Amino acid sequence: MITLMILLFLVGYLCIALEHPLKINKAATALLTAAALWVIYMVIAPECVADTAAFRFFLQENPSLASLPLREQAIQYVQQVQIVESLGDIAEILFFLIGAMTIVELIDAHGGFNIITNRITTRRKKQLLWIIGLITFFMSSILDNLTTAIVMIALLRKIIGNYKERWLFAGIIIIAANSGGAWSPIGDVTTIMLWVNGNVTTSGLMPHLFLPSFISFVVPVLIVQRWLHGEVTPASPYKLAAVMVRDGEVSYYTNVEGKTAVSERERLSILLLGVACLLCVPIFKTITHLPPFMGILAALGVMWLYTEVMYKRKSDIPETAKRRIPDVLQRIDTPTILFFLGILLAVSALQASGVLHSLSIWLDEKLHNIYLINLMIGAFSSVIDNVPLVAGAMATYPTLDAATVVAAADPTYAAAFVQDGAFWQFLAYCAGVGGSMLIIGSAAGVVVMGLERIRFMWYLKNLSLVALSGYLAGAAVYVVQTLWLG
Repeated sequence: MITLMILLFLVGYLCIALEHPLKINKAATALLTAAALWVIYMVIAPECVADTAAFRFFLQENPSLASLPLREQAIQYVQQVQIVESLGDIAEILFFLIGAMTIVELIDAHGGFNIITNRITTRRKKQLLWIIGLITFFMSSILDNLTTAIVMIALLRKIIGNYKERWLFAGIIIIAANSGGAWSPIGDVTTIMLWVNGNVTTSGLMPHLFLPSFISFVVPVLIVQRWLHGEVTPASPYKLAAVMVRDGEVSYYTNVEGKTAVSERERLSILLLGVACLLCVPIFKTITHLPPFMGILAALGVMWLYTEVMYKRKSDIPETAKRRIPDVLQRIDTPTILFFLGILLAVSALQASGVLHSLSIWLDEKLHNIYLINLMIGAFSSVIDNVPLVAGAMATYPTLDAATVVAAADPTYAAAFVQDGAFWQFLAYCAGVGGSMLIIGSAAGVVVMGLERIRFMWYLKNLSLVALSGYLAGAAVYVVQTLWLG
């Protein structure tokens, strides 16, 4: 049955990759795959959970289940614990995604991004590629790479009108967002996990990973810029749909020219407030110790309140011209969110069955080399979500103290697993940057794929090897830093 689960996941993965020729939306495939995997897992749950400490603890906490057969106990455990925990973790990501997308769409609907794009005067493809890439790289170290990807795609649409030209830039946004998030403790979900768990510290992570992460971004840009010549096709001015009749004259509400529903000052205030709210999310998490989705929901509440108060003062403007949050929510890409839900549910089924944990143990037994293990984890993270992979690595390899290292059979190998040890640092790099090798290998890639309708095979053909070259180049820099330069 475990083999059947793996095969079903691979078939679902292949259907997602062949979405365009099959003409089947990837969200439908992901949801169907997730449901099928959980159905199979429910059948084999007794043999998967019987010997686990978590299952035994569940039975101790629920003595009324002691008289039931093992199968009934396992079903109760899956229903009350595993599915609930999986859905809770997934809901955090989805609510964060919905909140971030809504804030970005709100800024976009009011023309806030035009304030930035109007200041990017160059239309030369090579210069624009570097500007977009550098902004993405450094922004994703402050925001998370998911939010950064959403913001930068919104900006990109204001600059480049031709979608085929935009896809290359969007691919660099994925690579830059993942690379930029890898060297910051708040730049990626996996670095946040390692940071919160105490595997790494800010002072141990940032100095060691900045240069490898930067190289993993620079190398792909250097390759892609050789394919670009001339200037981009400019995007057409973005217009709102509503019109206003005043003195017998019809005036469109536009964000570029003519009469506008909001003033230039109000557009700027919405942009600044929106960016400030996004930047405050990691600060909110640090101060309150609440998960990031609570911060993004609070930020959305602030933006909602601000726009409601702003429009309350505009009684002369028809309601159809006002871009309130309920109107903006209709612009959210729901299929992308459902695709995300399906993929994460499918991966959580593999995690619950123990497949990912077994994979981590196999890597340790067969390779027994922290650099090869992490390179393999990075490669797997382009196929499987990096969150459960890192979670499996954290469960397989506990953080060691100095006394344990001294007493270990192989102290040199064990020393890599202390806080800020080479294993944890390199894991943060590989799990974050490795996801760029396939478009569905990272949260940023999945979102960009949905927003820009980029085909899996197009990315595989044009950018996977480019991302791989950057991944290996950055990895080589880290190994040189660690082994040769100490």
